[in-house]
Amino acid sequence: MTALAQNMPGFVDSKTFTHTDGERVTVVTFADVESHTAWKDHPKHRRAQDTGRERLYSEYSIQVGVCSHTHDFKFDR
Repeated sequence: MTALAQNMPGFVDSKTFTHTDGERVTVVTFADVESHTAWKDHPKHRRAQDTGRERLYSEYSIQVGVCSHTHDFKFDR
């Protein structure tokens, strides 16, 4: 799915984190709501979600947010 997401218009980046208890979170960032919606509705992504519900996950949650402000700091010497 990561390769598919990376090839979607508006894809910015993707990061996956795993906790020591096995819980995993993937953060996928798109440039705008329209790009995110296209990813959400992509047929291969939908099939992967269905497979996950049927075979892999007993539960999951999805959060979608819109960033209203960013601030970056880079310390160069």
